[in-house]
Amino acid sequence: MSDRGVGPSPAIVLVRPQMGENIGAAARAMLNFGLDRMRLVAPRDGWPNPGAVAMASGAGRVLDAATAHDDLPAAIGDCDFVFATTARGRELAKPVMSPEHAMAEARRLVAAGRKVAILFGPERAGLENADIARANAIITVPVNPEFFSLNLAQSVLLIAYEWRRQGGDVVHEVQANTDPASVIEVEKLAQHYEARLEEAGFFFPPSKAPGMKVVLRNMWSRLGLTGSDVQRFHGMLRQLLRDRDQG
Repeated sequence: MSDRGVGPSPAIVLVRPQMGENIGAAARAMLNFGLDRMRLVAPRDGWPNPGAVAMASGAGRVLDAATAHDDLPAAIGDCDFVFATTARGRELAKPVMSPEHAMAEARRLVAAGRKVAILFGPERAGLENADIARANAIITVPVNPEFFSLNLAQSVLLIAYEWRRQGGDVVHEVQANTDPASVIEVEKLAQHYEARLEEAGFFFPPSKAPGMKVVLRNMWSRLGLTGSDVQRFHGMLRQLLRDRDQG
C-alpha cells in the first residue's frame, strides 16, 4: 500500500501503535500544525480502526490518507533521512538533537528535495534499538529525567509544533520581507548614512574619517539585515532629517 510520498513535509511514522484512540489523537496533533502524512507500522489492533476515527474528530482526512505497513523497512524505504524519537539514552552512536534542531534540519532537507520521516514508538515502551538503528538521528525532548514518559499524541504534538514554528507559517499582522538584503541594498544604505553623517560633521577629525567609514561599512555588512530592515533604517533616517529640517 503506498501513499502520496513525503513531499513538502515529513512523514509521521507510528511504529507498532497499540490503541486506535492514540492513533486518532496523533492525527489531530498532526493536523493542528499542518502535517498530514501518517504511516503505520504493524498497528496492534489492525487497520482501519474505528477507535482512531472516533478520536480523530475533524482530522479524519489524515487517517483516510494514512498507509499501513507490515514492518519498518517497508514504511521508510523511500525516505532519505529518518529521525527516531526517544526519551532515553541509547547505546547506539547517532547524532542526538533537540526538537528545535531536528526540525530545522528537517526543513533544510525537505527544501533540498529530500524525503524525511520521523519515527514514534509504541505507547508502552517506545522504539526498540532495532528501530532506532534504521534512523539517521535521534530526537530527544528535554523532559523531567525523573518522569520522562510522554504519550504518543503528546510526542507527535511537540514535534509537529516545532516543525510549524520553524517554518514561520504563522500569519503575522504585517507581512515583512524577511529575505536577506542584497549586497547592493546594504551598499545603498551605507552610502545614505555616510552622506548624512558627513553633512552632520560626524567624521572628525578628517584624518580619522577613512577609518571611521570602514568601521561603519563593516557594521552594516555583519548585521545580517533583511530587505525590510534596510527599508526601516532608510525610513528612520529620513524621518529624523525631516523633523530636523522642519524644526
